[in-house]
Amino acid sequence: MAKVLVCGGTGFVGRFIVEGLLRQGYDVTVSGRTRSSESFFTQPVRFIRQELDPEADFGALFDGVDCFIHAAFDHLPGRYRGGEGGDPENFRRRNQRASIRLFEAARAAGVRRAIFLSSRAVYGAQPPGIMLDEETPCRPDTLYGEVKLAVENDLRRLSCPGFETVSLRLTGVYGPAGEGRPHKWQGLIGDYLAGRPVAPRAGTEVHGEDVAAATTLLLDAPIWLAPVLNVSDIVLDRRDLLAIVKREAGSDFPLPDRADSGALNVMTTKRLRAMGWRPGGRRLLERFLISVLDHP
Repeated sequence: MAKVLVCGGTGFVGRFIVEGLLRQGYDVTVSGRTRSSESFFTQPVRFIRQELDPEADFGALFDGVDCFIHAAFDHLPGRYRGGEGGDPENFRRRNQRASIRLFEAARAAGVRRAIFLSSRAVYGAQPPGIMLDEETPCRPDTLYGEVKLAVENDLRRLSCPGFETVSLRLTGVYGPAGEGRPHKWQGLIGDYLAGRPVAPRAGTEVHGEDVAAATTLLLDAPIWLAPVLNVSDIVLDRRDLLAIVKREAGSDFPLPDRADSGALNVMTTKRLRAMGWRPGGRRLLERFLISVLDHP
C-alpha cells in the first residue's frame, strides 16, 4: 500500500483525512507543528514536526513518500478569512511561499501525486444565486482566498508527467472535532438550547468524512483532466439544523426564521461525482447532530 504524507494531519480537516487513509490501509505519516496525543487517532501514525517556513529544508520529509496531501494552514486560532490578523506579509510567506516550497520538494523527491486542500473562498464575490463550477472565474475578495488561489495556480504549473496534482475547493466542513476540541456548531447549539436568540443564516456544508472520501479517491483516480475539483454537499439553513436539535432534545424554544438562501452561490460537484464520490447528505448530518446531543 502507498505511503502517504499528510501535512496538517492534526488539524480539524486533516484528522478526517488521516482517519480515512487509515481505514483504507494506507501507510500514513503526519507532519505538523504540534504532536497530538496518542489517542487522537484511532491507530498509531508516525509524526514529523515541521512548520510552514519557506526557508526550511523539506527534502527529508518526502523520503519514500508516494502521495502528498497538503492540509496545513497557518492562521490566527479560530479564523480563516481574516486569519492574517495584522501581519499579511507573514501570512503570505507561511501559507503561500512555504506551500510551494513543499510541493517543489515533493516533486524533486519523486512523489507521484500531490493534493492541495483549497477553499471555495477562491471564487470570492459572485452574482447572487449563480452556481459555481470549476470554470467559474475566480474573484477572491479576502487574503485567505487570494493565497489559496495563488497556491492552486503555482501547483498547477508544477504538475508534470510523474507528478500529478489536484486542488480540492472545500466548502464549510463540519463533523466531530477530535479529542478535547469543540465542533463548529457547539456554540450555536448551546445558544439555542439555552433559549438565546439565533440569527437566521444559510450556507453550504460537507462532512469531514466526505472530504476524506474525496481525498482518498483521488490518490488513484485519473485526475489529469481535473486540476481543481469542488467539494460540497448540502445547503443548510440554521432553522433546519436546529429543528433536528429541537426534536432530539425535546426543546420548547422557537426556531429561528428561515434565511433567504436564494442569493447563495452553491458549488456544483459534477466532476467529483463522475469519479464515484457520493457524499452522505442529510443522513450524515442527522447522524452527527444526534451523536453530539447524545455525547455533548
